[in-house]
Amino acid sequence: MPGESSSREPWGALPLVVDTSAWSRAHHESVREAWKRALLDDQLRVSPAVRLEILLSARDGDSFDTLAEGLSALRTAPLTVAVIRAAQSSMRALAHRSAGAPRIPIVDYLVAAAAQETGAAVLHYDHDYDTLAEVMDFESAWLAPPGSLP
Repeated sequence: MPGESSSREPWGALPLVVDTSAWSRAHHESVREAWKRALLDDQLRVSPAVRLEILLSARDGDSFDTLAEGLSALRTAPLTVAVIRAAQSSMRALAHRSAGAPRIPIVDYLVAAAAQETGAAVLHYDHDYDTLAEVMDFESAWLAPPGSLP
């Protein structure tokens, strides 16, 4: 099953490209300690696209600065021409498979493509990554079992 691992890391030992859906739930009691461990182990990465999504949620300058500081603790997952090409290729594959690409947000394609290009997994709480993992080469790692978090 995606995201399972026999190692001490609940999401496996690969680097983890964090999706906004995981970031926004990282404070939840059931995943907080695992998140901290992954952070301390330098396992977490963030795409520039996700960084912008998270910063967009800031309500004022102080909360923007707090979010930016928290994000600075994560390594950057690259947003390169190769990542953009991989995102487009997966979009094409889904369009051909289902007579029209599913309505997956562009950021999700970019996050999945960054994970594919760097040999990482995507840490998320979003079914779209399971769909993308069907046409791309990355591991879909759920932050927690689907439906278990608000």
